[in-house]
Amino acid sequence: MEKSIEVLSQLASALGQRDEAPNIALARQIAESADYEAVEVLVTHTTRRPTAQQNDCIKVLYEVGDLSPTLIEGHLPTFLGLLTHKNNRLQWGGMTALACIARLNPQGIYTHLSAIIDAADKGSVITRDKAVDILIQLAGLPDFASDAFPLLFDQLRNSPENQFPMYAERALPVIAPAHKAEFVTILTERLGDMEKESKRKRIEKVLKKV
Repeated sequence: MEKSIEVLSQLASALGQRDEAPNIALARQIAESADYEAVEVLVTHTTRRPTAQQNDCIKVLYEVGDLSPTLIEGHLPTFLGLLTHKNNRLQWGGMTALACIARLNPQGIYTHLSAIIDAADKGSVITRDKAVDILIQLAGLPDFASDAFPLLFDQLRNSPENQFPMYAERALPVIAPAHKAEFVTILTERLGDMEKESKRKRIEKVLKKV
């Protein structure tokens, strides 16, 4: 109980602050001290109201995951469960945490790709962004590339115009020779659909680098 009070009292909403500075500071503190107990408190309260507290908790958790994914890896099932939560902030926050875990435990993430893709297709722009990040990570690993690339290319084909250039840029470093032709085809086909010149130029730049 004392640990919960200690951790929750440092959240932005508890301090009456609207910015994320307290949450980021708390995440840094937890990561530096490898405070698994604090992580446990935050995970428990992602689904306990008030909503502002939920939002703060998931923010701190994925910031911790970015700094030290080992600290949140054990809560992978919880983050998967958040992908279908009615609170959109928890949904894309959960996907962000999973993207952090993918760096450390790609096999664990790979096992749940169907749920991740389903959430990406139904969720917000940020949810999709983070799912694409996961696919790019897996596509860059030999053990998962054969399954990850078709899913990644599906996302590229069907992504919103605003997101497409960013996805193409992020995917470029993992494009292996065997997948280069399909990648180029997707970029070329979608190039003509780009209404804004700035987006067309970004795609053209990627094509030159392939």
